Amino acid sequence: MNKTYKLALSAVMAFAITACGSDSLDVEPKSALSEDQVKTVDNLDALVTSAYSYLGNDHYTAPMYLWPTGNLRAGDAHKGGNGAADIFAYHALSLYEPLVADGESFPPDFIDLNNKKWVRDFTGISRVNSALQVMNDVDESVYPNKAARQAELRFIRGVFYFDLKIHYDQVPWIDETMTPEQVETASNVDLTSQELWDKIAADFRFGVENLPLPQDQAQVGRADRDAARAYLAKTLLYQAYVQDENHQVTSIDSDKLEEVVSLVDDIEENGHYGLVNDYAENFLWEFENNRESVFEIQRSREDGSPDGRGSWGVALNTPMAGGFGCCGFHVPTDNFVNAFKTGADGLPLFDTFNDANYDASSDMVDPRLDHTVGMEDKPFKYDEDLIIEDGDAWARNPATYGNFVSMKELEHPDCECRMQNGPFTVTSKNTILVRYADVLLWKAEALIELNREDEALPIINRIRQRAAGSTGRLGNNFSIYNIGTYSDFADQDEARQALRWERRLELGLEGHRFFDLVRWGVAKETLDAYLEVEQTRKEYLTDAEFTAGKHEYMPIPQQQINLSGGVYKQNPGY
Repeated sequence: MNKTYKLALSAVMAFAITACGSDSLDVEPKSALSEDQVKTVDNLDALVTSAYSYLGNDHYTAPMYLWPTGNLRAGDAHKGGNGAADIFAYHALSLYEPLVADGESFPPDFIDLNNKKWVRDFTGISRVNSALQVMNDVDESVYPNKAARQAELRFIRGVFYFDLKIHYDQVPWIDETMTPEQVETASNVDLTSQELWDKIAADFRFGVENLPLPQDQAQVGRADRDAARAYLAKTLLYQAYVQDENHQVTSIDSDKLEEVVSLVDDIEENGHYGLVNDYAENFLWEFENNRESVFEIQRSREDGSPDGRGSWGVALNTPMAGGFGCCGFHVPTDNFVNAFKTGADGLPLFDTFNDANYDASSDMVDPRLDHTVGMEDKPFKYDEDLIIEDGDAWARNPATYGNFVSMKELEHPDCECRMQNGPFTVTSKNTILVRYADVLLWKAEALIELNREDEALPIINRIRQRAAGSTGRLGNNFSIYNIGTYSDFADQDEARQALRWERRLELGLEGHRFFDLVRWGVAKETLDAYLEVEQTRKEYLTDAEFTAGKHEYMPIPQQQINLSGGVYKQNPGY
């Protein structure tokens, strides 16, 4: 059980936040901390913890688990809920064209969720910068952990900026060295896309240079050197796919790919992180912070806060029955489920997988399907006594979205990690941001793009072999499992197809898919093929249309453009 000792969730803000813009707020403070008081060791540590805390201070309107922006836009999940008007902003994500820069104009939504995402990330960055401003002036003789704590803060800033970058492409760079006047005049187009990637990479490089190895990091939840290496590798992998102003990939930087391989080699050589034996252990609360988890958000309950720092980002996603309560969002698509089908050789049906919908009585599948998707007549979360007897009974609006359930982010309804807040089911289950399997697949991807597909082959097969051995918790006679390994790759194209398919299955519904498609420059062709068939299955998608050069990124929130006095520039097409 996550208790109050967990690092990221036990802090109290120790730094003053100033508000302005209202005469009613212009009051004399009752007390204030002096600069010397703030610079005590305890308060400096509290500033760092406060920055960690904000990673977990998310909500389903702006989650760190990227199910809305990473899965709804990727053809892997439908919005779910009670129809289009039930959080219309997420309905707009699924249809692409309804996306607008002023999200408050969405009827009947009253909150601009796009702007909330932007504000949430920059609030986290502000916490980091405030802490760094104080810490940078403190001598190491007073604060021996200064370099490591600075590295943790810059790591956290890098996480928030990475999130902004993959959502909006060009955002203003704000760090602790800037004056208020520089912050006020900073534009989201001051830096090129590549220059912004360099800034993000620099924060993670500082972490690689100054953080302890994971085996030397005393407290669970703090960033370590290999986590920084992993995030640096991820940043460089994205940066390697150079895009033009219309978001189309124009070249691939082989030097950056070589560094990705080198960074993952260093992580492997250290040997602290690795694959757990059973794939299921990545998605069960009792195995959180396991050896496959490179970095995760620490959640908690019974921590002194009113509701605990639980998994509010996925509070909408539980079924409407089975001992849960609300709200039936994040419904896997037929296309996604069909992708797990395999042939007699145990390999994916690349060309024919979506010709017909999955039939559990006859179709062979990769076992990762049943770790990822809950469906009628199969166990939910490995409990053979808790069967979805009637799939529609577990769904909010099965006629519109179907009755599948996304399981990875959820827990068993009887889990002691559960917290109930009204109709919402929240748990203290941690949110994994980077898994070791993901790290290995970055290396495989880089090797393939470097024309070294023979070296990528054993990496992909290793992950598939782990999947093959992960059936112990899945029960008996619910599915026909058949998963094999690749004997070889005929060429780079075949290797690339295998790698991209593997990412979809291994990391399914974990929030990565859409950003993968954009990175590879195949979003348009992939989503057009998805919609061509899915529109015949789900009527609400009839008007969905992905526009290349526009929908790869979210619009810059109109409220932010207004507040900047026009200094911020809108993304193409909006």
